[in-house]
Amino acid sequence: MGKKILVLAVTVIGIAIMIGSPCVFAAGKTAFVDLGTVFDGYEKTKAYDAVLESDQKQKQGQIDAKVEEIKSLQEKISLLSDKEKEKKQQEMEEKTESLKEFQRNSETELLKTRDERLKEILEDIQKVVEETAKKDGYDLIFNERVLLYGADSMDITESILKQLNDSYKK
Repeated sequence: MGKKILVLAVTVIGIAIMIGSPCVFAAGKTAFVDLGTVFDGYEKTKAYDAVLESDQKQKQGQIDAKVEEIKSLQEKISLLSDKEKEKKQQEMEEKTESLKEFQRNSETELLKTRDERLKEILEDIQKVVEETAKKDGYDLIFNERVLLYGADSMDITESILKQLNDSYKK
């Protein structure tokens, strides 16, 4: 519900600015956060990226091994008799299909894991932003991307990032 109100408020303000009409907006204490900086600087993001990269390298190693096995089988086929070629060709096709399925499953698994971790990180950020707003008395905290201008004194990005990293280290 709070997100809908925020989106509505941002939309109304944006429309009023774009059409040049005067807009009186009675907001209390406001701030903004650069979510990209917070996301990239969050230690949990870095840790998850390292794990995902490691998982991806492991899967790629398995794929490479399967590809080499298929290549080896292809080389051997040319040296076989027609009857044996047919049998090995069938085996090679089965291994190729198995490889394709393994690749699809690996990609799906990695994407699912990445999406789950992304969601978790964004929830962490949202929680800290909400806690900061309540604790420090902010009425509105904007994402830096929706601002046309924001005074540096309104930027609480570093504070949010510090809180996230401090809580992650615990």
